[in-house]
Amino acid sequence: MNNFLKAGLMVMTACAATASFADNSKAGLQLAQVSDGFNAEQKYMASCFACHSTGAAGAPKVGAGMMGEWEPRLEKGLDAVVANAINGVNAMPAKGLCFDCNEDDIRALVEYMLETSQ
Repeated sequence: MNNFLKAGLMVMTACAATASFADNSKAGLQLAQVSDGFNAEQKYMASCFACHSTGAAGAPKVGAGMMGEWEPRLEKGLDAVVANAINGVNAMPAKGLCFDCNEDDIRALVEYMLETSQ
C-alpha cells in the first residue's frame, strides 16, 4: 500500500474515531491547557487515537498497562519523545495528525498518552 493511501486511511480512521467517541468522552486528565480551549483527551481522540489505539505503523499503544510500549522510547528522555512527535519519526508524520497543535500541545498529548498508559 503506498504512503498516500496509508495517510488517507489514517485520516479517515481518525475522523471516524472522532465521530464515534465525541459523545462518549469522559472527564479525563488535563495535564496542560496550552492552547485556548485545548483538551488533551479530546485532541488525542481526534488526532492520535487511530494509530495509538491499535499500534498501526508501529505506534506505541495507549491504554492501561501499555507503559511497556513506551519505555524503550523514553530511554532518551521525555524531551526526545516529544521532539519525535513534533518532527515526525518512522511512519508518523510531523505532529501526527494534529495539524493545528503547537509544540506545547504536542508535549501535553505525549504526557496524556504516557499517563493513560500507566
